[in-house]
Amino acid sequence: MRRPFAVRAGALLTAAVLSGGVLSGVLAVLVGPAASVAVAADGDKGFTIADPRITESSGLAASRLHPGVYWTHNDSDDGPYLYAVDSATGKTVARLTLTGIGTPRDVEAISIGPDNEIWVGDIGDNLGGTWKYVWIYRLPEPKKLVDQTIKATQYVVKYSDGARDAESLLVHPKTGRVYIIDKKEEGGHLYEGPATLSASGTNVFRPVAAVDLWATDAAFSPDGSQLAVRGYFGGISYDWNGGKIKRAGRLQVPLQGQGESVSYSADGTKLMYGSEGAGSAVVAEDAPAGAASSGAAKSPSGGGSSSASGGGGGSSSGGGVTFGALAVAGVAAAVFGLRRRTRRS
Repeated sequence: MRRPFAVRAGALLTAAVLSGGVLSGVLAVLVGPAASVAVAADGDKGFTIADPRITESSGLAASRLHPGVYWTHNDSDDGPYLYAVDSATGKTVARLTLTGIGTPRDVEAISIGPDNEIWVGDIGDNLGGTWKYVWIYRLPEPKKLVDQTIKATQYVVKYSDGARDAESLLVHPKTGRVYIIDKKEEGGHLYEGPATLSASGTNVFRPVAAVDLWATDAAFSPDGSQLAVRGYFGGISYDWNGGKIKRAGRLQVPLQGQGESVSYSADGTKLMYGSEGAGSAVVAEDAPAGAASSGAAKSPSGGGSSSASGGGGGSSSGGGVTFGALAVAGVAAAVFGLRRRTRRS
């Protein structure tokens, strides 16, 4: 979803408040994403998307079938396309064209489920939560990474409590159950879909837990034990706890011009944060301890999810509210209190 310059201004102002004026972070946004991230060869240490066709990367998911590859897609107005990006080079190694679905409307999220199936969330709502239904697409991840056309299954989705905007789609890596987090400034909810989605009827998603963040994306850890939720100004780590999520701490979300996506690396040791824009950067941060997949080495630093100063984010529920967190809330309210101009479909 395209957003005005106020988003960038808010991100800059927030960074200045939180860090006391971190010049490098500000320059990273002003100069451009390529200047703030190491070369693409660093792979899971961060990379820059090189494909000029990817100008609004709005979702990110690490492939389990192809190590080092991340799936992404553009926001609105691109078409039924998915891009496989090699994190070692930042280059697209395959573009998938989806068939068997309607015309995508506002694609906002992507997730990898059990059996290497790709799930795509056409769940955004540029009209502010007025569309009566949204769509989810499911397709097998190809074993060979070449440009190809793949038939996808389309699911119609409604919410039990009315239409809403959302940018976060999650598929649990163990159970395969599908979840959505709606996007609300005051914090949203985790919505749970039916145990098995129906391709012939309407799938009703119901709220099961509150999420203390204006969420732009979310991701499960590879073992399904943790949930990472990001927003424009920070992020929150939750223990999955069988679906009864429990807040574990804040995430160290990097300063980005328009932070839209997050994915765990395939081994669970890193959280990869993406942003919209041509030549956009994917920034790697240590994942919270315990998120690594079975048999994978843990991140040496153990992650920073419990750091009270890490990237801000979320509401002030729970202990450890700092001046920086309050400042973030104030800045966000001031910037986003101005009505943003939305595109009409």
